[in-house]
Amino acid sequence: MEEELYNNIDKIAMEYYSINPKIIKISKIVTEEIQPIIRDIENIVEFNQLKVLEAMKRSFLSDYHLSDSTGYGYNDTGRETIDEIYKTIFRAEDALVRPQIISGTHAITLCLLGVLRPGDELLSATGTPYDTLKDVIHGDNCGSLKDFNIKYREADLIDGKPNYKAIKENINNNTKMIFIQRSRGYSLRPSLSTVEIKQLIEYIKSLKHDVICFVDNCYGEFVDTNEPIEVGADLCAGSLIKNPGGGIAPTGGYVVGKSELVKLCSDRLTAPGLDKNCGPSMSSNRLIAQGTFYAPLIVGEALKGAIFTSRIMEKMGFEVNPKYNEKRNDIVTAVMLGNKDALINFCKGIQKVGPVDSHVLPEPWAMPGYDHKVIMAGGSFIQGSSIELSADAPLREPYAVYIQGGLNLSHVKLGIMSGLQAMIDSK
Repeated sequence: MEEELYNNIDKIAMEYYSINPKIIKISKIVTEEIQPIIRDIENIVEFNQLKVLEAMKRSFLSDYHLSDSTGYGYNDTGRETIDEIYKTIFRAEDALVRPQIISGTHAITLCLLGVLRPGDELLSATGTPYDTLKDVIHGDNCGSLKDFNIKYREADLIDGKPNYKAIKENINNNTKMIFIQRSRGYSLRPSLSTVEIKQLIEYIKSLKHDVICFVDNCYGEFVDTNEPIEVGADLCAGSLIKNPGGGIAPTGGYVVGKSELVKLCSDRLTAPGLDKNCGPSMSSNRLIAQGTFYAPLIVGEALKGAIFTSRIMEKMGFEVNPKYNEKRNDIVTAVMLGNKDALINFCKGIQKVGPVDSHVLPEPWAMPGYDHKVIMAGGSFIQGSSIELSADAPLREPYAVYIQGGLNLSHVKLGIMSGLQAMIDSK
């Protein structure tokens, strides 16, 4: 019976999706090979699922909290309860969770411009930040840090890791905030574990105890059993169309951390003095709460898919980062495809098996916030979602594709096989 079922799956992959039998065979070998790691992931999923459930129980989440508000959004108890849930999950003093935060970049910007003041300095402890923060930091006449006379420094990485000596050399009396990017972004450096973040923060605080340590947590939520606030971060931010939205939240972002810092961020989101007291939830409370409940499971599926991706792409002869048996600190896998055509064709193969827009072909375009053209593939239910299976990359050497997300392992496996098939068919 099991053999017959496998044969039927193979038949569907070949007949419906035109996958070469050799690729299917390698996929099955890889699936068996990664099973011990899959079991480890399931333990993390269960831990985090219980943590989320505890937060919802402690916050007394009720049916009436899932309704919505309009206009100013005063007395939105659902919105306030979701803040409490996030505060508990992330072990923070306070939380700001809003559909009005449109992306991870927006959440990070709230933290930077909400907390920093003219004359302050920001130091990036993890080298050059993600591409979309370039104008936030350096832009001219656009409300950037530069426009407000907020200085910026960065400590270059050494072998892909924080350079403690460079950090020490760049901290001074005006350093108000240290920025720590947990994930790799569009770079080949490894993402940071919470253990590494803890060590880094402890070192930074030994140099300047009152400096604010702010972690960009995008792609990292629920990957491990603890979060940056638990290991010493003062402030942390991320996007709901990545890990914590569970593939259900239609938009939004969050900020968690010390109460006085979250308040400054909320004043920046709304207006000084309005704090967290307004902002309509519209039709988002149920979706954000439900997505948060599903998030540990969905992140687990994305991690399983990432491990499968690393192993099968390595077997096909490509350099991958991280390797399948390395500890995962985010849901992103970088694969060096070597040239522009391979990159574009791989992304087209991913798009071909998306549940949405499988009939369209992704093309590189001048995406706002990037110096190079970017190709993005996904076919997702939520536009730009990167907890759903997606593959994207800037068109620049070494032509690495960044694969992230996946609501279930089956879809990730099919997507990667389709990407490989597209590269083979283009030759």
